[in-house]
Amino acid sequence: MEKPLEGIRIIDLSRILAGPWCSQHLADLGAEVIKVEHPERGDDTRGWGPPYLNGTHEAAYYLSANRGKRSIAVDIAQPEGQALIRELVATSDVVLENFKVGGLKRYGLDYESLKQIKPDLVYCSITGFGQNGPYSKRAGYDFLLQGMGGLMDITGNPDDEPGGGPMKVGVAVVDLFTGMYAATSILSALMGRNRTGEGTWIDLALMDVQVSMLANQALNFLTSGKSPQRLGNSHPNIVPYQAFATADGHIILAVGNDSQFQRFCKVAGVPVLASDERFATNRSRVLNRAVLIPQIERLIRGHPSQFWLNALERQGVPCGPINSVEQVFADPQVQHRGMQMKMTHVEAGEMSLVSNPVRFNDASLNADQPPPKLGEHTRSVLSQLFPDREDYLDNLRDKGVIR
Repeated sequence: MEKPLEGIRIIDLSRILAGPWCSQHLADLGAEVIKVEHPERGDDTRGWGPPYLNGTHEAAYYLSANRGKRSIAVDIAQPEGQALIRELVATSDVVLENFKVGGLKRYGLDYESLKQIKPDLVYCSITGFGQNGPYSKRAGYDFLLQGMGGLMDITGNPDDEPGGGPMKVGVAVVDLFTGMYAATSILSALMGRNRTGEGTWIDLALMDVQVSMLANQALNFLTSGKSPQRLGNSHPNIVPYQAFATADGHIILAVGNDSQFQRFCKVAGVPVLASDERFATNRSRVLNRAVLIPQIERLIRGHPSQFWLNALERQGVPCGPINSVEQVFADPQVQHRGMQMKMTHVEAGEMSLVSNPVRFNDASLNADQPPPKLGEHTRSVLSQLFPDREDYLDNLRDKGVIR
């Protein structure tokens, strides 16, 4: 199948997670992604381990976000390296970068400089706080932004409960969301370029993305004037919608409407609960949460998890287990959908990766190449783009400009 972004070339100057997550998705969609790395250090996440891929120094963290790219090692601090990147940009469609504000200007690789070379360039900048504002010069990391952007204040148990206090999410969700916002923004800018012939500078800030991710919780505040509070595994606007202890473990009960609540009460043997005016509607259940939840807790503790999972599924009441990551990849639905995929690494042989979840015409979209070694494609990429300049490339290698 011809992929939708075939023919699009992206110069990826980003590292860590938000930028690489974006460019990996675009590579899966068919774009040619040239990952530019420092000849000695490379992407910081290459060393963010253990664990490391067997027989290599490649951290699992790095492997999670760099499939489908070709790595070239170029020292952009040297004038020859800067000139090389400018030549690459002249034949490319997109530049993706996550340097500090103004960090690339001194190298002549900022948007204003590069659009003189490529007027229709799509240039995406990812920073912690954006290109302007009182915090624009600060570095931004996911953990910081989860705290500063309000997410940790609504995540975790309430302060007066065991283990209470602010809690970060188990994966770097601000980086991941920013990466996906970057991908959709780049695609939108490319569509706009097709109509107008003009390029675009995209300014994406992790802080802005985190604020937008507050979603219904932001509107809960903006509508009521009251900051939402941590509710642990409970939902601020839906009841019952949380984790419950069973006789032998835990399940999630996710009642999304009144008819589902009625069916739950039937399975639990308390149909009268659904007709109680305090609990008959979601609005009333939210208002009377403190009275209802202890009753449900007592009911669910009376049977093992599998009883509830089987009985509630038969009645169409949303519920599920709380799986470990190991159990996730053993789940028959996850296996059926092919979410664990195999690729061949140049050093380690067969390796496992997580598939792109997007399917076109019932086919998964995954790039053909595994995450590259540092500088693995420097010579092949540059020789392809500059076929008559082998002596020039040899000279750059000898001077340490490329690897």
